[in-house]
Amino acid sequence: MQRRLTDRNVAYSLVTIGLATCMILVLMERVWWCQVGDLSPWSWDIWSSHNSQHSLDPYALSHFQHGIGLFLLLQLCCSRWLSVQTCTVIVALIEAAWEILENTPFMINRYREATISLDYFGDSIVNSMSDYGVCLLGVLLVRKTNWKLGLAVFIALEVCSVLWIRDSLMLNILMLTFPVEAIKQWQAP
Repeated sequence: MQRRLTDRNVAYSLVTIGLATCMILVLMERVWWCQVGDLSPWSWDIWSSHNSQHSLDPYALSHFQHGIGLFLLLQLCCSRWLSVQTCTVIVALIEAAWEILENTPFMINRYREATISLDYFGDSIVNSMSDYGVCLLGVLLVRKTNWKLGLAVFIALEVCSVLWIRDSLMLNILMLTFPVEAIKQWQAP
């Protein structure tokens, strides 16, 4: 007999995944907070050394999109086999893996080479944990509403990000996998 995950078990799983991610980032010797010393809880300038060092930055929008997009994709492809609860845990595992990968020397250098993030030196632990939480909020949005609203919010955030910071989740994926020099020049400050 197959046992379903309860919402309580999902909550425990999400906390455990978050704590494990935090521990791994500590072992990777990531900094806890902005090395530059600013105590502000957020940084809105993506071209500064404060980016990815505070609780929130403009890229929090893309992590919200991670939650929406990954959950919608899992529901579209696997809803016959996976419960909503299982999909939630899978999204959390993917986001946690991304937060760890994003802070490896390989990925930090990839950002520096292929994107506008020339001064990127990885995320602080606080920023990574915030990104993980924001991703889970994206999942929650879709779980509590419907796929149509989730998709609309995903698209709206994509447009908002392009207009605000000349970057977005889709542009970030494109630039990391297949850099386009014209886009990189357009994104430059």
